[in-house]
Amino acid sequence: MSKKIEESKIIKAGVIGVGHLGAFHAEKYAKLDLVELVGVYDLDLNRAREIAEKLSVPAFDDIDKLFSLCHVVSIAAPTSAHFKLAQKALLQGLDILVEKPITTTEAEAEILIKLAQEHKSILQVGLLERYNPAFTKTRDLLVSPRFIEVHRLSPFSFRSVDIDVILDLMIHDLDLVHEITKSPIISIDAVGVPVISKKTDIANVRIHFASGTVANLTASRVSLNPERRIRIFQPDSYFSLDFGNFTATVCTRKEGTYIEPLPKITTKELTFPKSDNLLLEIEDFIDAVRHRRKPIISGDEGLLALSTATRIKEKIEEQQHTWIDF
Repeated sequence: MSKKIEESKIIKAGVIGVGHLGAFHAEKYAKLDLVELVGVYDLDLNRAREIAEKLSVPAFDDIDKLFSLCHVVSIAAPTSAHFKLAQKALLQGLDILVEKPITTTEAEAEILIKLAQEHKSILQVGLLERYNPAFTKTRDLLVSPRFIEVHRLSPFSFRSVDIDVILDLMIHDLDLVHEITKSPIISIDAVGVPVISKKTDIANVRIHFASGTVANLTASRVSLNPERRIRIFQPDSYFSLDFGNFTATVCTRKEGTYIEPLPKITTKELTFPKSDNLLLEIEDFIDAVRHRRKPIISGDEGLLALSTATRIKEKIEEQQHTWIDF
């Protein structure tokens, strides 16, 4: 059984893996009311001590000792370590927030989901664009998408080189597209190329859904200029959501107006306050833990995004095997 937390009590949190992203997890926990960051763990003990000193908490070299002090943990270690760490935490009755992707394989994700159910533990997956106001403030308007176009581009960061761009970046948008369409996939076409690393660094994917929706996604970690934008086209309206700048453009045709006479189109430019999406994600996790509710992005949602990513990777591998060197 998951460690029970009475509503009035402090939730004790730990962070496993305090690299670039894990350090931010630790900072967010340290800021929350009714949450105590009890410590951090990293295979690189010097890195763990560096982050721990900044936040005035202990750095642990024994993960079991840290687990014994926690109600919840964030797992922000490299993806290849997610499964074993998450499994260990769930077996000890902890609630966990595991960074995306949930695991490297669907079979591993299914084991974690089953373990969480058996131990009545909260299992949340870190897909933080779901908390971006460009999405949350327009989500209810996205009722009948027909075409979705996604661009997620960034310069090479030399982080997450243990996974390809699909699991590194595109998985955010796969989660968003699944949330928007709520429809099974009919077919996938994909192409991808390794440019700097030995894994795919840029990929383009076209997905056909049973609803009739088509989504075209491009993800690159070898671009000069960053971009995180989704464009959604549906009858009578168009949306351009800029996740990097926290803005949205909404264009709507007035009912009853068509080509002749010219349709009346209203355009709204929406600007939202800059959002700390990671903080919102962790606050949601803590609320799910405290009230024992299903998190917004549960293990099932994490598995769905991973399953689609896996199918894309397989398509790209098939395509790469047909290359001919001239």
